[in-house]
Amino acid sequence: MAFDLMVKRIYEPPAADDGQRVLVDRIWPRGVSKEEAALALWLKEIAPSDELRKWFGHEPARWAEFRKRYGAELDGNGEAVAQLRGLLRQGKVTLLYGAHDEAHNNAVALAGYLRAG
Repeated sequence: MAFDLMVKRIYEPPAADDGQRVLVDRIWPRGVSKEEAALALWLKEIAPSDELRKWFGHEPARWAEFRKRYGAELDGNGEAVAQLRGLLRQGKVTLLYGAHDEAHNNAVALAGYLRAG
């Protein structure tokens, strides 16, 4: 099933075409108010474990292994994944993250996981 799914930094302003905005970080991003975030949901339960997040450290060399390990965590996190898939069935969803690296972060990995099935 093809989802209408976007990924963007939470520091970018909300846009009319964002659909439902879901923060997928375990930690609230610095300097962003709840009003500015304009979230439909803060799904911190779907974020990587603290252990995995600290191991990855946003090191591009660890990206492939991070995606593999995070995918395994998501496989065991059926409730949070089902909640997010439910939102996707309702329409467009934008996954939001706070990391500086736009290519190597948990939201990008999560989007890949969801698109893969």
